Amino acid sequence: MRVFVVDDHDLFRAGVKAELADRFEVVGEASDADAAVELIREREPDVVLLDVHLPGGGGRTVVEEVKRTHPDVVFLAISASDAPEDVVSVVHAGARGYVTKTISTSDLADAIERVAEGDAVFSPRLAGFVLDAFSSLPVGEVDPELDALSTREREVLRYIARGYTYREIAEALYISPKTVESHVSSVLRKLQLSNRHELTRWAHQRRLVD
Repeated sequence: MRVFVVDDHDLFRAGVKAELADRFEVVGEASDADAAVELIREREPDVVLLDVHLPGGGGRTVVEEVKRTHPDVVFLAISASDAPEDVVSVVHAGARGYVTKTISTSDLADAIERVAEGDAVFSPRLAGFVLDAFSSLPVGEVDPELDALSTREREVLRYIARGYTYREIAEALYISPKTVESHVSSVLRKLQLSNRHELTRWAHQRRLVD
């Protein structure tokens, strides 16, 4: 089985690769969101081990961007965080499971195999967060237009609404101005708006910015 590791800590990536080498083929690694998306698309692993907090965007961004072009890639989040909002966010994006970094090597290997086979895998106390979040959320509280935007698109939207230029947004998010322009075009298309002024008004109406 082909595994890809995404984490911004070099020592953690090295340790995971060494521990998993006997059972899996580790086909690549990345330390930030943009590199992760590019390399995962290139290497096409079976399972991606993914931290939820990364430079250039969170784990949710990586899942959403990869899933757009490679829907069969399976994600297993592994993080030091056990915050409910982190768990729910990455699972909502499409991850098949979420475990904490306290997990043993053998349990992690088992979790990788299980998500690859289609199971959902969570550290015991985290499963409750997911069940509570998805069972108690009233349909009326969901904004379908906002929900259609990826995490990165929402980030760009908020910067646009605050009056930032494409170049300023690119510097803040560590991406190129052309990528910013692409995200803005996608947001305008999804929201059926014509320009950044309408976009700014839309964001303020939903109180997405101060």
